[in-house]
Amino acid sequence: MVRPTSESPSTREGTGGTKVRNLLVAIAAILVSIALFLGLHNQTTKPSLNTLAASSVPLEVALSNPNPTLIEFYANWCTSCQAMAADLMAIKDTYSNQVNFVMLNVDNSKWLPEILQYRVDGIPHFVFVNAAGEAVASTIGQQPRPILAENLEALVANQPLPHQFQGGLTSTFSPKVKPQDDDPRSHGGRPTT
Repeated sequence: MVRPTSESPSTREGTGGTKVRNLLVAIAAILVSIALFLGLHNQTTKPSLNTLAASSVPLEVALSNPNPTLIEFYANWCTSCQAMAADLMAIKDTYSNQVNFVMLNVDNSKWLPEILQYRVDGIPHFVFVNAAGEAVASTIGQQPRPILAENLEALVANQPLPHQFQGGLTSTFSPKVKPQDDDPRSHGGRPTT
């Protein structure tokens, strides 16, 4: 004998409808979570200046090997430098077997001699150094990727750079030069007459 249940047919359908609705909500929540994860993951994988600097060739190595070199003077606070990070990473990926990529942070006083030597007064400042170790050109400011690529092609081919006087958006920079205390005319810090 079959026992009648106290549930009516409409109650049983409501339970089934609730299960389907709950399943759809769960699937939607999973899809939204995946979309958020991928969106945040893509934002954090953009190349940073620190990442580029960490993977750059040390200056002394670059100037002693037979490849030409691109030196970028930059700072983490420089918005033009930050804006170029993705383009510079793409260019580096293309030319890293032919060109040394060197990044020198202008906030590090260790690079003051180079800052003065290459007359860095705005950043980003790019110095193109040929295979013989001679600076052949420089550009200052934010550069479009095709301009940098054309300059690197010419540098690799040992040809004149087509865009060596290219300028773009810069961040102003003034090197902080400390006064010399070892000036023999200073007489221990007293003014001379």
